[in-house]
Amino acid sequence: MERSKRFEVRSRRPVNLDTFVAEDAGLGLVAMDSPNDPTPSLTLVQGRIVEMDGREEADFDTIDRYIAAHAIDRSVAEEAMALPSLDLARHLVDISTPRAELIRLLSGCTPAKLCQIMSHLNVVEMMMALQKMRARRTPGNQAHVTNWRENPVLMAADAAEAALRGFDELETTCRVARMAPFNALALLVGSQTGRGGVMTQCAVEEALNLRLGLKGLTTYAETLSVYGTDDALRDGDDTPWSKGLLASAYASRGIKIRFTSGTGSETLMGYEDGKSMLYLEARCLLLVKGAGAQGVQNGAISCVALTGALPQGVRAILAENLIAAALGLEVASGNDAMSSHSDMRKAAKLMLQFLPGTDFVTSGYSSMPRRDNMFGGGNFDAEDLDDWMIIQRDMRVNAGIFPITEDQAIAVRRRAGQAMQAVFRGFGFPEIRDDEIEAAALAYNSDDMPDRDLVADIAAAQDFLEGPLTALDVARALDESGFADVAANVLAMQRVRVVGDYLQPAAVLDADFAAKSAFTDRNDYLGPGTGYRVAGETWARLSAIPQQQTAAQMVPLTSGAAGVRLLPRGPAVSGTRTDEVVVGLGPAFAEDLDHTLCGLSHGQVLAALTEGITAQGLVPRFVRFHDTADCGLIGWQAAQLSGSGIGIGLQSKGTTLITRKGLAPLNNLELFSQAPLLSREAYVQIGANAASHALGRPPMPVPVRVDNMSRLRLIVHAMLMHKREIAAVRAGQAAEDLELGFDA
Repeated sequence: MERSKRFEVRSRRPVNLDTFVAEDAGLGLVAMDSPNDPTPSLTLVQGRIVEMDGREEADFDTIDRYIAAHAIDRSVAEEAMALPSLDLARHLVDISTPRAELIRLLSGCTPAKLCQIMSHLNVVEMMMALQKMRARRTPGNQAHVTNWRENPVLMAADAAEAALRGFDELETTCRVARMAPFNALALLVGSQTGRGGVMTQCAVEEALNLRLGLKGLTTYAETLSVYGTDDALRDGDDTPWSKGLLASAYASRGIKIRFTSGTGSETLMGYEDGKSMLYLEARCLLLVKGAGAQGVQNGAISCVALTGALPQGVRAILAENLIAAALGLEVASGNDAMSSHSDMRKAAKLMLQFLPGTDFVTSGYSSMPRRDNMFGGGNFDAEDLDDWMIIQRDMRVNAGIFPITEDQAIAVRRRAGQAMQAVFRGFGFPEIRDDEIEAAALAYNSDDMPDRDLVADIAAAQDFLEGPLTALDVARALDESGFADVAANVLAMQRVRVVGDYLQPAAVLDADFAAKSAFTDRNDYLGPGTGYRVAGETWARLSAIPQQQTAAQMVPLTSGAAGVRLLPRGPAVSGTRTDEVVVGLGPAFAEDLDHTLCGLSHGQVLAALTEGITAQGLVPRFVRFHDTADCGLIGWQAAQLSGSGIGIGLQSKGTTLITRKGLAPLNNLELFSQAPLLSREAYVQIGANAASHALGRPPMPVPVRVDNMSRLRLIVHAMLMHKREIAAVRAGQAAEDLELGFDA
């Protein structure tokens, strides 16, 4: 069959490398609103839940029992379940309904009721609701920090840069599991070098994770996975009660804890019971709430490509984020695992959390290139940082990453490497050499790092884990080696563990190590003019991207680089020579400006026009017009003065036209309005064509490049150059003939 060439080309677009599957409720391949999902219902007898979502108490599975016993507020359940789901959906969007009232009501809802509420909301309405229901007033972000070579120097450098960029939390994991103690150490030292108060974790097996926390090397954990069916939970990890016990074990030692869940996990494991992904996730979120965890890492997470393969899958991911927030949980809203081959599709999905803000917009922005991401490849990584920060600037949104300069990045990376060197030396660990530190300060990825003896590092890491050394010894080693500020930050991280304030929901630490949480930084959004607004010093930091230039930097004043001297010869008068072409120049030409938008010096442009005119046997006369910056008027006046009746109008930025005496100012023979697309060859031909018009010969096509991005790239330059031209206008000043003196 013959194919449409357009369809054929589009078939090779990155988005068509993604997988898309038709819905099949029997296989759990439904993101939202499965026909197998139960109808919301709840029956209480003497304060006891005896029926929920169509299932009698005798038929409850372990998740039902846990939710009924620990997750649903029975004091409000009958009131909440009696309210129409559509009314509750409207209250979520209604700016006059405060968050606290919605938290109260939704705490009495069953999983099916929560899903039914979500079904009434489109994505824009969900985003509006998420802005209000986010636990912490100030949004934040979390970074992943790993590397393929398990190099502790590079890891500390990456952690320091991520901390300086504003990430509130940093998470690492291991390619070689036994390197976990060194990875956790590198994250601790690096983060506190970049900025005090950044929390860290190492994503490893739970017992080891807890041991790292007990040594003071980590301050939070989010590796407790829960699932929405009994079979998946048992196959994945134990029971709701064992998960709750483990969460308590972390919290009792001052370690912040959130759970991990997400749409699609049960389907991936083959235990979805034919239910929709969102319904099973609602069960997970109520389980998390019942366990007393601070929050949840959710948003499909590592299953995002499965959920995203279905119709409205991305809507379901936003819905699960909103349900979590509506239950009062801290939300780390995914956007960490690779979701699409398409940059457009990835960005579209991100905006659902980026714009309303969540407690952590990503549950792990890859702060290093994808090659070094041991979490399986990040949705966004180090190469996307500039895009991220510019979008924040475009929209006046704080999505948790702040600009820093290249010099700042190199300096903090170098200092983190030196701090790690001091700790390793103080503990008698394998040597960190100066060349490793310098490599880490400048590296793109771990391929740029010198080799280390991984076997020796693993042995030392295991001795560190089994031995008596703790974070207090780390602080001591830093202090004795001249890193008193980093030592003070490491010590302060241990102090907040004892105080426990950062165990409040949605807590992060500010520069003074005070907890900003759902209690101390309560989200008070109630419509325009309320809630979190990017302003003051935060806006100044977000908007000051390194790529930003001042007008003077972008279009500097001429410094003798025009390549030509224009010497006045007196007032310009009407010419009598029929073999002349008058070239009219703008008032700033080779004075306040010296180059055109296409990069040619003004001398090169005038030489090219001269070459084209003289090649046809005519002569150019150059006239500066002081009274206008308009290209049409410059050319029109040039034609009035020309003995041949042909004039060229030339603005300083390079816009050019050819016109004839007798034509209206806005009419012309040829117009070359896109100055960035012109070249020296084009200006030669423009000169030749002007002469041809004077001789009555047909003109030839002017070679103009095609560059669809030139306007995007140079529109600000064009505006600034034209402003400079306008500033040089002197109303009433007569035009003057010029003599050209080209520089050698």
